[in-house]
Amino acid sequence: MPHKRVASGIYLVGGESLTYPSDCLVYLVAGPPVLLIDAGANRVARRLLDNIAETGIDPLDITYCLLTHGHVDHIGGAHSVREAAGCSLAAHEDDAAAIQSGDPVRTAANWYNIKLPKIQIDEVLYGEEGELAGVNWLHTPGHTPGSLSAWLDADDGRILFAQDVHGPFAPEFGSDLDAWRISMEKLLALDADILCEGHNGVYRGKAEVARYIHSQLEANFSVSPAT
Repeated sequence: MPHKRVASGIYLVGGESLTYPSDCLVYLVAGPPVLLIDAGANRVARRLLDNIAETGIDPLDITYCLLTHGHVDHIGGAHSVREAAGCSLAAHEDDAAAIQSGDPVRTAANWYNIKLPKIQIDEVLYGEEGELAGVNWLHTPGHTPGSLSAWLDADDGRILFAQDVHGPFAPEFGSDLDAWRISMEKLLALDADILCEGHNGVYRGKAEVARYIHSQLEANFSVSPAT
């Protein structure tokens, strides 16, 4: 199956088993307007776009591709997605410079042994929160300085896209565990019904979403933070 339905109007269209071995999980919000969340690592976007078409949505209808942070497994396919679909690329200002320069360290391209081209960001997002293509975004630094999460209220409840809740964290990424802890508390406060994570899959039910986020906090701090 070339895609998986997550909820009404929400699809999982990319990932290791769906598109390319190094790809993060890529999600599609049917809208309208249509929003793609991340683009995977593969610089040839054909399979990802075919999966989108299989949902019944024309890739040419994608308005924005929201890049949740500047790592190559999330942004490597961004240029080819934009070229094929005609969409705009959006990212937070705190990761935009690394993305646009193709910095091999900040983008983790050297981890994956991938040569990343410079990627022009069409819509730089500033501040702590906002809205893009009908979806709310929230600045959630920690994994990288410009990490973003996104959420919307849909027929199936509140759906949260928090791509790299699990990290990893490294000085060369500009990681900040204290900032990440505050970011996770923000995500817990959203009280989401469904969590779409960037590598570990989809978590359903408020209790399961909270359990997963708490499990990551406990893995990185010796004392679990208060809810």
